[in-house]
Amino acid sequence: MKATATGREAIRVTDLSLAYNGQPVLHRLYFTVEEGEFFLVIGPNGSGKSSLIRLLAGLLPPTSGEIAILGHNPTKVNRRLFARRVAMLPQQIPVDFPFKVAETVLMGRAPHLRPWELEKKEDRRLAAEAMAFTGVDHLAGRRLDQLSGGERQRVFIAQALCRRPRLLLLDEPTAALDPAHQIMILDLLERLRREQGVTVVMVSHDLNLAAMYGHRLLLLDGGKLAGLGSPATVLNRERLEKCYRCALMVDENPMGGVPRIMPIPEKHRSL
Repeated sequence: MKATATGREAIRVTDLSLAYNGQPVLHRLYFTVEEGEFFLVIGPNGSGKSSLIRLLAGLLPPTSGEIAILGHNPTKVNRRLFARRVAMLPQQIPVDFPFKVAETVLMGRAPHLRPWELEKKEDRRLAAEAMAFTGVDHLAGRRLDQLSGGERQRVFIAQALCRRPRLLLLDEPTAALDPAHQIMILDLLERLRREQGVTVVMVSHDLNLAAMYGHRLLLLDGGKLAGLGSPATVLNRERLEKCYRCALMVDENPMGGVPRIMPIPEKHRSL
């Protein structure tokens, strides 16, 4: 059965602001994310997208305002319990260590284990299920540094799934991947959301992918909320040109009627 947003809140952000050394990064954000939703955070470089994901993961304390993740403050809840419910895939993950795929995925069970406790049969079963779900089970004996970018991303998603989270936070998981692997990763996330009911919150620079996969989009510009709602609501030409400071063409994509966005090179702007 297809899982949809439930109407229950997975995330509530209230009057949230963040500053680094007195310099504002995010300014008075308000939004909610429902359980089971595919929620995309978009915006130009430097708009605060990655900082927002780090705040939601409890890796940064807000300067002011409140965050509730599955009913808990992420900076005050027990980190081990929080990590069982919320998994994060950061933008950069080091791969220069000699762990094999199966070992890497099994590390996702760490929040469920006591210090120095070895993985049990059930942990290994869940790791095998996660590898099968993400299609990397045939790579179990390979080292991470022997994999392509798309394969590594699926391994790290499998590691996150291994802990059986209710919420998955991803910071540009398709960056530097070719179109085929971008679609592969996003189809995988959509399948995870649909079949297991996991809430997915993802940062993306690709407006077209955001339009095709997002239930709702949050558009940031200079750390402020510039748009919040369905792709058809947020992705209009006037708003996007104001945020991205470039000429754009926005039309209706025949696949599902979602907006399609294309930048207009200077030499074509007078045509």
